[in-house]
Amino acid sequence: MLKTLALAGAVALTGTAASAACAYDNKTQISLLAAAFEAWKAVADAMAECGNFKAELDQEFRTKQPAAFAAKPPLYQLGGVSNGTITPLINDATIRPLDDLVAKYGQDLSPNQLIRIDGKIMAIAMMVNTQHLQYRGDVLTDLDIAVPGTWDEVLAAADAIKQAGAVDYPLGATMKSGWDQGLDFINLFYGHGGEIVDEANQPTINNEAGVKALETMKAITAYLDPEYTVSDSTYVQQQFQQGKIAMANFWASRAGASGAEGESQVVGLVETAAAPRAVPDGPPATTIWWDGLVIAKNISDEEAEAAFQLIVEGLDTDMVQANNDAAIWLVPGYEPTRLAKGAIETLNAQPPARAYPSTVAMGLMHTALGNGTSDYLTGAKDAETTLADIEDAYVTSAREAGLIQ
Repeated sequence: MLKTLALAGAVALTGTAASAACAYDNKTQISLLAAAFEAWKAVADAMAECGNFKAELDQEFRTKQPAAFAAKPPLYQLGGVSNGTITPLINDATIRPLDDLVAKYGQDLSPNQLIRIDGKIMAIAMMVNTQHLQYRGDVLTDLDIAVPGTWDEVLAAADAIKQAGAVDYPLGATMKSGWDQGLDFINLFYGHGGEIVDEANQPTINNEAGVKALETMKAITAYLDPEYTVSDSTYVQQQFQQGKIAMANFWASRAGASGAEGESQVVGLVETAAAPRAVPDGPPATTIWWDGLVIAKNISDEEAEAAFQLIVEGLDTDMVQANNDAAIWLVPGYEPTRLAKGAIETLNAQPPARAYPSTVAMGLMHTALGNGTSDYLTGAKDAETTLADIEDAYVTSAREAGLIQ
């Protein structure tokens, strides 16, 4: 059974003394800032067993980390990151290479956990993540609807579910204004074969792929809760748990909690499949992510050593076996479950889904998209004007960052 996690807002976890479950007694006070979903709760719990450890699990971690790690001393020794959030820390040089610590303590880590940037190990990955199709198997079966494989099929299925009145809203979506809306566009844009920028970092979204991505986003909103602009991952997870929605292209890391006994009203009814394709012969319209841990640069070597030992303890086989359903772990001991089916199908799809790029240009474009796509969804601008304005916003920030002249 999955452990219960209060995902709304920040969660603080503290361990003051080592328990018998930890291989050693941590003597150095270490703190972690990471995202607030089930996998991070599992890792933080395992670290806390060693004592003198505090975790702050907060969905706003990505906006807090750059300043927190730039402080002297930093506010946290450990950071939970992904390939989409590590870039500011790399650019600000606020995290340290881990090669020496891996050589000393990392003999149990798998090679695919070692995230190298410019030849140096800068993070220890713990899991892969992606958005895949999560759906109510009973609803689709009762209405004789085949599992959708494309977004056109998803929208047709949503229309049939709406006509049948099977649930409150046929679809859920992480369509919250800002970062979530930006990622929705990126997923669909890549699904249509688009490229975010060219080799000179000039924007390349104002084209047919960009228009189609916006049009699909707008079509999706017709089947969502009208309050979709506040719909983040926790919102969609709760919609599933409360039986309000039937389908969503949703994070694989949330699949276990959506149908978890003790939390959900639809235990055993949630299924997963590959992320829908934007075009029948294209890749799944999603991006591939990893989540992992980094260590702050502006701390002593003794603190860094203690922090790394907690990483090794938090990502051991015992933790994975006790929390197997919480993620698609990269740690030895993980056994794929029924709910991992959709993510694995997405990861194995041909042509393959794109990995989310850890680049400054992507970070700037993601911000511009998050700020600009709602203008089209609300009808304030047409698609071409929306995309042109997003490109202008990107160019302004890219010039300030020195990416382009």
